Amino acid sequence: MRQLIADKEDTAQVFRIVKALSGNSYYRNFNRFMKSSDGRRIASDRADLLETLCDRKRLATCASGTLGRAYLDFVYGEGLTAEGLAEASEAGGLEDLGDPDVSLYRRRLRDSHDLFHDVAGYGRDALGELCVLSFGNAQFYNHGIAFILGVGIPKMKLEAAQLPVARAAFEAWRRGRAAADLTTFYWEENLDRPLEDVRRELRLRPPETYQRVRALSEQLERDYQAVRQA
Repeated sequence: MRQLIADKEDTAQVFRIVKALSGNSYYRNFNRFMKSSDGRRIASDRADLLETLCDRKRLATCASGTLGRAYLDFVYGEGLTAEGLAEASEAGGLEDLGDPDVSLYRRRLRDSHDLFHDVAGYGRDALGELCVLSFGNAQFYNHGIAFILGVGIPKMKLEAAQLPVARAAFEAWRRGRAAADLTTFYWEENLDRPLEDVRRELRLRPPETYQRVRALSEQLERDYQAVRQA
């Protein structure tokens, strides 16, 4: 946790924390996943979300305003790649769980992280990352993510007292509870759909608290990065 606090971009530490504290959460959430018809279909199809998200040519065929184009613009516009998250998870010690279906489920959770950003409306600034973790933890609770939030929210409140950090994170949790189950959403089949249609289907309203302070949050993040690089 100290290493993650020192470098918020060190994603491998997130996976190390989650691995250490996840307990049986993957199996518990996987059982819920398999009780849904969409979850069973995803498992039966052996759907490889990472392969789809790495196919830039396919994503580039998606029209403006669609889920696929929003993902492409978000990830590659930020200088990220879908492969980068997978590499960070390997550096963080992500292991095969033995059961191929459970492993597939866990990989989809990892690979859909930036899709959660897109549909939930959270940016890559520090507050946006906290909010997307809070949103996700409302959907598939994990002790490791809860620990990161428990440390990260108070720390950010100290660093950015002018931001409603706790309020935005709690709003994100409530949105996650109210939304449809994103873990069973067949992302690959919805890339060409308008993003707003997808959000309506997933019962996602705008993150009003976060949107009100996003510009200030992003400016604080730029200032933080400038200080680190100085």
